[in-house]
Amino acid sequence: MAIDHASPLALKSRGATGGAECEDEAENQRWPPWLKPLLATSFFVQCRVHADAHKSECNMYCLDCVNGALCPLCLAHHRDHHAIQIRRSSYHDVIRVSEIQRVLDIAGVQTYIINSARVVFLNERPQPRPGKGVTNTCDVCERSLLDTFRFCSLGCKIVGTSGGHRPRKKQSGSGSGGDGGGQKKKKKRVAVKDARSESEHSCTSSSDKSSVVQSFTPSTPPPASSSHRTGSKRRKGVPHRSPFGSLIVEF
Repeated sequence: MAIDHASPLALKSRGATGGAECEDEAENQRWPPWLKPLLATSFFVQCRVHADAHKSECNMYCLDCVNGALCPLCLAHHRDHHAIQIRRSSYHDVIRVSEIQRVLDIAGVQTYIINSARVVFLNERPQPRPGKGVTNTCDVCERSLLDTFRFCSLGCKIVGTSGGHRPRKKQSGSGSGGDGGGQKKKKKRVAVKDARSESEHSCTSSSDKSSVVQSFTPSTPPPASSSHRTGSKRRKGVPHRSPFGSLIVEF
């Protein structure tokens, strides 16, 4: 069956496709065209062009050409371009705030001081467990942050401010447990309460059993008084003399 391109179905499909394209275009226009390629570039690798040179480590990036990482020797072909230097901290790529804030809005991204210079991280650094007492984490990767920031890196800001991003529910309360820790504590309190009630019930049952056993046991007779013991003693009989007591020996 042929579909008329002027039919409402065709117009609707065009409208849906056009809306998605408009959203993608608006998303791309929000950020500079060099930002996403910069975050996807691998730095601190050996330059292919100047592999035999002494300093051939690629730690530069040209924002005008957007053609990958460059070594210091490659900058000779980018003299009139805007190039930035990428640095490394704990195996993660960083850039100085003084360089990036001239060309990009980094509001909401936490900054760090490394080697006496304030820097920001390029990509996310997931943290498996927030530290104790942490009340604020990154909206994307849940890394521990100060209370005045929302993102730990430039990459997390791109993801967190996109239209399709759904922020995770942050755990309230201090410690690594958050809500889970509160539920565990609540369950623990209920278990302790149940244990106490069972202990009290067992004590009550044992006391009831002991009372029943005592009721069937005959009572111990009271001790006799001193006067009664004295009266009940048997009196001694008349003493008898020895049979040889009256024998008289004559010489």
